This record gives sequence, C-alpha cells and structure tokens, in this order.
Amino acid sequence: MKKIFKYKRIYILGLLPISYLLIFLAKHSDFFAEQVFARHIYKWVSQMVSVIFGLVPFSVAEILIYSLPLAGLFLIIRFIILMIKDKENRKNRAIKGILNLFCMISILLFIFTITAGINYYRYPFSYYSGLEIKDSSVEELYALTQNLALQANDLRAKTTSVDESGVFKLSDGIYELADKADEAMKALSEQYSVLGGLYATPKPVLLSSMMSRTEITGIFFPFTMEANVNVDISDFFIPVTMLHELAHLRGFMREDEANYIAYLAGMESDSTDIKYSSTMLAMITAGNALYDKEPELYFTIRDQYSEGVLKDIRANSQYWQQYEDTVISTISNKINDTYLKANAQVDGVQSYGRMLDLLLAKFREEQNGN
Repeated sequence: MKKIFKYKRIYILGLLPISYLLIFLAKHSDFFAEQVFARHIYKWVSQMVSVIFGLVPFSVAEILIYSLPLAGLFLIIRFIILMIKDKENRKNRAIKGILNLFCMISILLFIFTITAGINYYRYPFSYYSGLEIKDSSVEELYALTQNLALQANDLRAKTTSVDESGVFKLSDGIYELADKADEAMKALSEQYSVLGGLYATPKPVLLSSMMSRTEITGIFFPFTMEANVNVDISDFFIPVTMLHELAHLRGFMREDEANYIAYLAGMESDSTDIKYSSTMLAMITAGNALYDKEPELYFTIRDQYSEGVLKDIRANSQYWQQYEDTVISTISNKINDTYLKANAQVDGVQSYGRMLDLLLAKFREEQNGN
C-alpha cells in the first residue's frame, strides 16, 4: 500500500470523493446548489472560462470531441506496446497506467461537477419567474396553441428571406445571428438578473451535418463553456437553439427550462427571425401536446397555419426523416436519455416537453391581466 503513495499523481484521486461530496450537498440542499454555488462560484468560474475560450473563433469543444478519442486510442496502443517490450517493469507500468486512467477520470468528473453537475439541483426557473405551475385544462392548452399559431403567422409574414422553395431562410449570417442571440439574452437579464453576466456568443459546429446524424441540434460543452449549435438544421430552428444553449451556459441545465428561457429571450429580441424561431418552438411544443390530448382540436388550429409556416414545418420534417431510426441516432438518443436521467431529469429525453407547464402558466397570467 505504501508503494502506491509514492506516485505523485495519487493525490489527484482525491478529486473523486470531493466531486461526490459536492453532488451530495447539492442533492440535499438546494440552498447550497443555488445560493452558494450557482449564484456565486459557478457564476465567476463560468464567465472566466467562457471569455477565455470565446477568444477562439471556432468551437474548441468540437475539436476536442473528435480528437480525444483518437488520442485515447493512441495512448492505449502505446501502453500495450510498452507492456509487451518492457517485461521487467510490467507490473510498475500496469499500476501507473491504471493510476493515470483514474486520475483522468477524477479530473474530468470534478470539472464537470463544478461546471454543470451541481446546477441540475439548483432552484427551478419558476422560482425566479414567479409563475404558478398547476394542472391545465385542454381548453387552456387549445387557447395557448391558437394564440401562438396566430403569433407565428404574423411573424412569418414579417420575415424578409426565403429560399427558392419559399421556405424560411435566415436574413443574417451565423456569426451576426449569434451576436443578436447574445443581445436577446442580455435583454432578458434585465428582467431576470440571474441570467446576466459576461459570456461568449454561441458557436457554429463545422461538421453540423454529422451532428444531425445523432439528432442533436446543439451542445453545451461544460469543459470549455461553449454553446455549440448545429447550423445544418432548418433555419427557423437555429436562433432558438442558440438561445437554448446560452441558457445552459448561464447555469440552467434542465432541458425544459432552457427551452422556456430561450422562448422568453427570443421574444425580447429586436430580430424578427429570432422572435419567429422562438414562437415556432413554443407553438410546436404546445401543438404536439394538444395533438396527444385532442387530435381534432389540434387539426382545427393547424388549418389556421399560414402557408409559410406550413412550408417551414414540412421542410423541417423532411430534413429529419433522413436521420430517424438509424443506428447512430438510436445510440445517441439512448446516451442522451441516460445522461439526463443520471442528472436528476427523471423523464430523460421527454423532459424537453415539460416547457409546456411554464408556457401555460405564463399564458394564464397574461390572460388574467397580471
């Protein structure tokens, strides 16, 4: 046992129990998760890291995601070769190899814990919004969906760019759009100071078409504090995806809440494209829920969609059909589902649909004139 402690790296393993202790505290004390960590420790760490990696014009996360597996494979092969050649020190090399592996796991787990893990246990965004979450009737769901559909029709008519098929096309370049998305989040932070801070803008993923094969539209990478966006998807979904990932960057990790925050931020934007994108996300979310409850009522509203909105929805469906039920997408969805459940989102990938409770609560409040 004493021989093990002669290795200097052994003390890095202390990060493992520290990580588990922090998660334990967060699970059992939302005060620690919110007031001690999210509002203070995370706030400063995240901004510092985000600003540093924000100086790089491309996604560092994308480079790491593709290069680290190759680096890992290289190290494994190198380790095996050295084990075969150096028979006299084989035992010592084996111990060092295992130690290095666990040290790397310890470091990565600790970084993830302080940049994302604890935030899964912070106060829900409804705490700051003051909205009352409660069961809603089908009539309320119908009214919300119809209201959003009318807004979507109006905003679609005000957009200025379409492709040769008449499908919505972004009027701004990706980097200009990223700046506007960041401005929208800053505007929302005037209402909710918890969303404020100095953060980098979202970054486009270079190999976005490959990302689509996993059926993922965006990734918040906590190790570099980068909001990464798939820019190969339908144009009307790109702005709200940017806002969704920026919500994660600001410490709100629950998928349903990130969607709702993205919607709120989009409605604060001066950009018609961004407002349309956010409204479409809300309308589709509400419409899907209404279809599950009362299909006839859903089709009553769908008949009210403008031709432009219908073209955008159909083009989006056609785009994703090519990636449905493939081996890659199935594995990706399973990994994503497991990840969400492991981080206190018991509904897994279904948690993306829980945005609806917040939309209904906001709509109810507006209807009551509050």
